[in-house]
Amino acid sequence: MKKKRLNRRWLDEHLHDPYVKQAQKDQYRSRAVYKLQEIDQAHRLLRPGQLIVELGSAPGAWSQYLVRRLGHDESGALRGQVLALDLLPMDPVDGVQFLQGDFREPQVLRQLEALLQGRRVDLVLSDMAPNLSGIAPADSARVEHLADLALEFACEWLADGGSLLVKTFHSGYFSQIVERYKQRFKLVRTLKPKASRDRSAEVFLLASQPRRAEAG
Repeated sequence: MKKKRLNRRWLDEHLHDPYVKQAQKDQYRSRAVYKLQEIDQAHRLLRPGQLIVELGSAPGAWSQYLVRRLGHDESGALRGQVLALDLLPMDPVDGVQFLQGDFREPQVLRQLEALLQGRRVDLVLSDMAPNLSGIAPADSARVEHLADLALEFACEWLADGGSLLVKTFHSGYFSQIVERYKQRFKLVRTLKPKASRDRSAEVFLLASQPRRAEAG
């Protein structure tokens, strides 16, 4: 009975959600796009010509937004490049190169790195989220692991002026996650977009200006 009540509550909230209605009007695949839009508008993340890697891209609303923001040149080519990855399948988005696989698996990571062909990335976006069990310590560890994977990838592949935007959650390890990000980036902000539901524990970390190891 409790589960049914929760499902009805979610459905009612979803049907009356202004961001859901706006996403339908704007022809985006999910309301999550407005979280990225708000952060982009406030912090000027996107500009034409960027190489962007998106982790956890399905169903593709963020990919749609990236393509619209980068725009196209006179020949119709995307002014930039977007590489997207997700464990789940994703319907194609014109201009986005999609790789299906589990980012936690080394072979999938190697496939993504092969697509980069040694090029430095301007922006890494991670909307990855773990499957939650309801067991707080285990779920916190899963959240921490995904945040660490995104951090390690970004630190290896970001350009000097690049940025990393990661969705994470307030959990038992949140302060440790933030501290590790501060060790690797000069500027780390914690953000809670308006489109993120108040009752949700999700927050975003925006990390800029990677710290490089001193030569020698």
